[in-house]
Amino acid sequence: MYQVTRLDNGLTVATAEMPHMASVSVGIWVGVGGRYEPAPISGTSHFIEHLLFKGTKRRSAREISQAVEGIGGYLNAFTSEEHTCFYARARHDDLPILLDVLIDMFLNSTFDPVEIGKERDVIKEELASYLDQPHQLVQEMHNAAMWPGQPLGRFITGTPKTLDAISRDTMVNYQKKNYVTGSTVIAAQRYARHFIRGGRPDYVPATSAQTKPVISLQTKKTEQTQMALGIRACSRHDQKRFALRVLNAILGENMSSRLFQTVREDHGLAYSIYSSNSFFDDTGDLVVSAGLDLDNLHKALRIILREMKWFTEKLVSKPELRRAADYLCGQIDLSLENSENQMMWVGEQWLGYGKISPPDKVKKRLREVKSSEIRAAARELIRPDRMTLALVSPLKSTAGLDRLLAA
Repeated sequence: MYQVTRLDNGLTVATAEMPHMASVSVGIWVGVGGRYEPAPISGTSHFIEHLLFKGTKRRSAREISQAVEGIGGYLNAFTSEEHTCFYARARHDDLPILLDVLIDMFLNSTFDPVEIGKERDVIKEELASYLDQPHQLVQEMHNAAMWPGQPLGRFITGTPKTLDAISRDTMVNYQKKNYVTGSTVIAAQRYARHFIRGGRPDYVPATSAQTKPVISLQTKKTEQTQMALGIRACSRHDQKRFALRVLNAILGENMSSRLFQTVREDHGLAYSIYSSNSFFDDTGDLVVSAGLDLDNLHKALRIILREMKWFTEKLVSKPELRRAADYLCGQIDLSLENSENQMMWVGEQWLGYGKISPPDKVKKRLREVKSSEIRAAARELIRPDRMTLALVSPLKSTAGLDRLLAA
């Protein structure tokens, strides 16, 4: 199903065959993102992502979008902490057009100074929109509190100050240094000779000197209090990640989860409550997020902490363990029916692990997770000295919350 070729110049070509699909999805993945950037130019990867859509030596910005949308296709990109991806989707027989456009953007973007000025303002507006949305802001605050003064704690978009510091030369040099064969995955072998040779860049490892719960509060007049309660977890290379994925499914990933049933259904304390995992190359987290009335904050936190602590003391029953594994495996199967998600799987697997694990292998490991593994992982990780709480709220003080988290 998956085929991977490592070319002589270091470029990786990876494909997933889906002969029954009418569509084809193509992605160019670069193993560099927000955590690879020096602090003074934070946001460079995301800025470059935007600029690659703004014109090449062959096409204007409008011609780039028309080339793909004019055949009924779709073109987009995203930047994360460790990856940047440019991708497109269209009918399978239009693959040559998609490849030509993506490669043109990737190799021949002009970084026009006029476009840089305009896009700098666009990104500042994008950042402002995040800051205006409490549910987005609280996640950024949580990251900053969990990883203070570190790349993982910074806005991927950068800040107005760093955006102003990113010049054209900065972006061109950053692209030449990092958009190289050793950090790039693509499904277009015939263009390989045009890529710059080079190895994958390094990042600053995440560290923590935390000895007690950390609380970050932004007092803001809002109708709801937005909270994000997280624990520092393990990396994507740690075998505990499978136990944590199952734990997360049981805790708060869906409507049948414990948090949804207790906090929302039983007590009516929140409209939105969920938990999520993030796994990076050297660390990770598990975060519970909720929007609730300020008067319900303490009660909701006590319930959330009680549910999290439960995993450190008790064993998950076999029926609940089976339902969680079935849910996770079902989600994998449903997502991979889509050619775009198959492309995402290929890119994330290769850049994250240096290989492409078949979905069946991942599902098998999830089904093998034992209740004892979950309890062991919970005992190691669900501790007050690994907890971070971020709040966007009318609350004026965090008095009492530290004792609640430390209990």
